[in-house]
Amino acid sequence: MNTARSTSIHPWWQAMPMGAVFLLFFLIPLGLVLMVSFWNFNEYELLPDFTWRNYAAIFEGCTQLNEYGNWCVSLATYLSTLKFSVMVWAITLVLGFTVAYFLAFHVQTVSMQTLLFVLCTVPFWTSNVIRMISWVPLLGRNGFINQSLQTLGLTQTPMEWLLFSDFSVVLAFVHLYTMFMIVPIFNSMMRIDRSLLEAANDAGASAWQTLWQVIVPLSRTGILIGSIFIITIVMGDFITVGVMGGQQIASVGKMIQVQTSYLQFPLAAANAVLLLLVVLMIIWGLTRIVDIRKEL
Repeated sequence: MNTARSTSIHPWWQAMPMGAVFLLFFLIPLGLVLMVSFWNFNEYELLPDFTWRNYAAIFEGCTQLNEYGNWCVSLATYLSTLKFSVMVWAITLVLGFTVAYFLAFHVQTVSMQTLLFVLCTVPFWTSNVIRMISWVPLLGRNGFINQSLQTLGLTQTPMEWLLFSDFSVVLAFVHLYTMFMIVPIFNSMMRIDRSLLEAANDAGASAWQTLWQVIVPLSRTGILIGSIFIITIVMGDFITVGVMGGQQIASVGKMIQVQTSYLQFPLAAANAVLLLLVVLMIIWGLTRIVDIRKEL
């Protein structure tokens, strides 16, 4: 009896340190954010009185289009953030899958795979801000690309859309976060039994058929994990949008950052809670497509 009791208690003791970390650094801060989102505030202080004012302010004017035929500010900002997430997800998925496929199936030696994989991580040796700023001399109005195109006679005037635009924001996102898609897909591909590829080849399957009917289905766990990484990071990012968008492009993360700078903490907390719910809904939808628990 003592042995059975100790066996039933033992896993709980093992889980306690991680549970304490999860409670201290996730549940308690999340609970505080949720609590503050229902507080009132004025220009000088927070007022711990329960109110729906902050959530009502988010959806204010969203029942109809404004006089210019546009959505309300909050809805337009959320749609803009979702647009960036979808675009970056699609591009990083194509790039990440291609790089992972090359490393897993076309590089034969483990040492070369390791070397090329390390080379993929080189950009992470510097900060995100430095990597973003490095695009400015290339994409700016008087940057290398514009000057080269004008020197070659391909353009007469600088292309303004290269920097401080949707293009530069998406480019920076792809540059910064493609590695988050490569790693899980590469890990899934390395776990694929190579005999399955040989069987598909013996059955007369073409390279494309093997890719779509064998490799892609068996890599879906990595694709799902990479997709969750990309979507959650992009949805909450505000530094990249601020730097590469020239403070002219809106995102939910940027809106929350501006609200906190004006000491509107309850309003920022309400937006943070709503953003979390949106992200959780997206993750829930992805996990309905692939049951990650069974795949892992």
